[in-house]
Amino acid sequence: MAQIFHRSANTLSRVTIFGAIFIAGFVLWLIGGIVRSPYFTNQGNAIEQVVPFSHQHHVGGLGIDCRYCHTSVESSSFAGIPPTSTCMNCHSQIWTTAEMLEPVRASFRTGKPLVWNRVHRLPDYVHFNHSIHVAKGIGCASCHGRIDKMNLVYQASPLTMEWCISCHRAPEKFVRPREEVFNMSYVAKNQETLGPELVKRYGVKSMTHCSTCHY
Repeated sequence: MAQIFHRSANTLSRVTIFGAIFIAGFVLWLIGGIVRSPYFTNQGNAIEQVVPFSHQHHVGGLGIDCRYCHTSVESSSFAGIPPTSTCMNCHSQIWTTAEMLEPVRASFRTGKPLVWNRVHRLPDYVHFNHSIHVAKGIGCASCHGRIDKMNLVYQASPLTMEWCISCHRAPEKFVRPREEVFNMSYVAKNQETLGPELVKRYGVKSMTHCSTCHY
């Protein structure tokens, strides 16, 4: 019986199969790179706000503690957004006629809260509790970056599951003394020995089960 296909068809079929596998792998690699890129995660993008509030000025320059504005960060899952009355504690005395602060004054007069544009947003199926992380010695800067150096707030970290898991797998690399949680400039000199000690002292566990964040 005559051969239907030429012998070169064997080589062509092998090249096609391996080429398809290579192309599929490349496409998956490309998609993985895109979803981890700042374009997709919004990492590094400053968000325009109704009032150009500068953390660099208020936190870095004036030394205002995070908890002065974010009052619920130690006791709630949410850090909280300060009411206009908190702003007016100072701005009823200083910069009282500044044009950029008119939305703040108007909010205070009318009782209508300012609508801020959210910077750090997790999917609805992800649960994050600020108070737990603060109690376990995870500093604000670990997630939010050096916010004391930001004129306009931007997302400093990718906030991907891979990024979160890297801390959950090895919390000893990130935990700090509780009294240093709100210290933006804190740098541990002996994290290799201090980290495991704090993990034991604070009862920090390496929690990587899905139900830790998804429930």
